[in-house]
Amino acid sequence: MGLAVAVYLIFYIDIYRMKPFVRLFDFSQKIDYKIEILAGLTVAMTMIPESLSFAILAGFPPLVGLYAAFIMGLVTAVLGGRPGMVSGGAGATAVVLIALMQSHGLEYVFAAVALAGVLQMLVGVFKLGKFIRLVPQPVMFGFVNGLAVIIFMSQVEQFKTVVNGEVSWLTGSPLYIMAGLVALTVAIILLLPKITKAVPPSLVAILVVFGVVMGFGIETKLVRDIASVSGSLPPFHIPQIPLTLETLQVIFPYALIMAGVGLTESLLTLNLVDEITGTRGSGNRESVAQGAANVLNGFFYGMGGCAMIAQTLVNLSAGARARLAGIVGALTILVIILVGAPFIERVPMAALVGVMVMVAIGTFEWMSIRIINKMPRHDVFVGILVALITIWLHNLALAVLIGVIISALVFAWESAKRIRARKYVDAHGVKHYELYGPLFFGSVQAFTEKFDVAGDPEEVVIDFKDSRVADMSGIEALNKLTERYHQAGKKLHLRHLSPDCRLLLKNAEDVIDVNILEDPHYAVVSDKLA
Repeated sequence: MGLAVAVYLIFYIDIYRMKPFVRLFDFSQKIDYKIEILAGLTVAMTMIPESLSFAILAGFPPLVGLYAAFIMGLVTAVLGGRPGMVSGGAGATAVVLIALMQSHGLEYVFAAVALAGVLQMLVGVFKLGKFIRLVPQPVMFGFVNGLAVIIFMSQVEQFKTVVNGEVSWLTGSPLYIMAGLVALTVAIILLLPKITKAVPPSLVAILVVFGVVMGFGIETKLVRDIASVSGSLPPFHIPQIPLTLETLQVIFPYALIMAGVGLTESLLTLNLVDEITGTRGSGNRESVAQGAANVLNGFFYGMGGCAMIAQTLVNLSAGARARLAGIVGALTILVIILVGAPFIERVPMAALVGVMVMVAIGTFEWMSIRIINKMPRHDVFVGILVALITIWLHNLALAVLIGVIISALVFAWESAKRIRARKYVDAHGVKHYELYGPLFFGSVQAFTEKFDVAGDPEEVVIDFKDSRVADMSGIEALNKLTERYHQAGKKLHLRHLSPDCRLLLKNAEDVIDVNILEDPHYAVVSDKLA
């Protein structure tokens, strides 16, 4: 009953705009329903084993992963800011919750997931999703390439088996069968588009390999060897935790990290889809949708999640561009949980491995390899570092954060070297310093070294026509320079300050006392030291 009410609200209330949700699909573009439905089915087939694997990895019951795939997929497909993007129970967010699961149990996990959803919704409501624009292209390259390697390596794990409680690599016939079926899947995905594009090649590959295995009675690893996917509707469940400050102190750090990791991966995926489709999604709306989905996860027995770049690329490669594919994929997962488990559990893992291998190949930014000798060395370093951190730690948020910080520091260093000054003395004996480049914390030292206080005449003008004061460090540098000229009995003027620079100086007038020259083309803020 609770799930039915939630689904009703999802379809008929636009959480982001708080008004009736009157359009389920975007009718401004033509929708190929056959492609959308087939793409949704393919997405569901590839999402099930991943969601199960991530749930098991984190120590959750397998169905918790499938419930997350259904809830995340449905809510974000309907309400999200990016048609064509697929969300589900992702490993990036599941890994964050492992320690909480081990220390406090599943009920605390559900509470942390719901709180993470609230934090994500706040990011969207206050329109903070735009800050994803601060992620430089080399960081995007590193993020995507690292993720491609992770996707590929996770498929290599399927070539292992458990014998007498010990994990070992497949050998002999099982290895050859697994490798052959994977190769068959890859071949179908590569060759079918040359014959017809009427159906998604990934779905055809899965069905063909399934038919071969069942028809010839081939012994190989199946989905049921990972876990059972049979169950009921997600039950409404209020997390059974003490409502105390101590509980909040326990779950808040995990919720905060999960919210950050989920939004980072989701908004980066959104940017990637924007580039592929040549359209623009809404990061703020996506943040609200992700948050709403995670809140529902916390109360409907799901482990939460975020955008899944691999499934998103499967969806796009199948030709999907609207919301319908995501909705079909989510509903397919629910149907499989309820009635289709016996069929899905017999799907060969080799078919799904082949699909994901092709996704990994398609995810990797091969262009970054071709242009590596044309990129600045610091950009190459940042891209490789982000990729290595992504692969090594499986922490996408940390990798991106480190990449952004390094890129920002490099930018600051390069900008600091650009400040320079043209010097001349006019007919009235006034010395002019025409500045070029920004005055900020990184360029303060170079700025200060350009002035000859002792040798300058009685009156000096600093012209900011091609420069600007960017921060408090710049203001402090001007303050110290003013004091030096004042102690030398000389007068310092500022000219051609931009409106934002004049405002910055006015706000800091208790710190610095300088002349701002009258100028026929620029308004005067103040005229001190007359």
